[in-house]
Amino acid sequence: MIARFKDLCLDAADPLALGGFWARMLDADVADAGDDDTRVDPRSARSPAESIWVNKVPEPRVGKTRVHLDLRLADADPAALLAAGARLVREPAGAATWWVLVDPEGNEFCAFPAREGARPGPFELVVDSADPLAQATWWAGVVGGTVEDESSHAGISGAAGFPWDYWVFVGVPEPKTVKNRLHWDVDLVDPEPTALIDAGATLLREPHPQARWWVLADPEGNEFCAFPPHPIG
Repeated sequence: MIARFKDLCLDAADPLALGGFWARMLDADVADAGDDDTRVDPRSARSPAESIWVNKVPEPRVGKTRVHLDLRLADADPAALLAAGARLVREPAGAATWWVLVDPEGNEFCAFPAREGARPGPFELVVDSADPLAQATWWAGVVGGTVEDESSHAGISGAAGFPWDYWVFVGVPEPKTVKNRLHWDVDLVDPEPTALIDAGATLLREPHPQARWWVLADPEGNEFCAFPPHPIG
């Protein structure tokens, strides 16, 4: 294990408004994270990794959302989410038993009907991929966990620090062409990301005085941030 999953970060034109929306979706509180950023902290979270940092960026959202959350509804349909500001993109159809929705800035997410014994809220993180099994295997090498290979996707369960049931990589035909609006952070085991780079990550940016983390990309170009270990004591 090279790192632990830390949390999610969502790019936004208006972090306060978008953070408020996701707080309504996740039964969460919105915290001021400074520099016009916000943080969404679910009230029933079992782990700090369930928080989402909403960060102001200058560039607009373009293209398909390649990273998204799947939510388990508390009800049989997403009426409450729509009333809270979500917009419906697609109804369930055929084998797809879920609704596709978007937030106020156009970021897609999926909503699944309530299921007995299942906790409402996020239950998996989904990433578009050219080679799902290779991606799942690579990330399991970074954060641990068990890889499960299916016909159209591959997933990881039990990754270190991962707060939801599954981390899923889904095969898609289109390549990644723009920066992901939603990305994940990791906490490193070692003081520097040398092991990550040796494993195949690409270094995009070194730490600087205003940002103490490294920005890297995985083998398919998904950006992520790597933080040094927290000091002891």
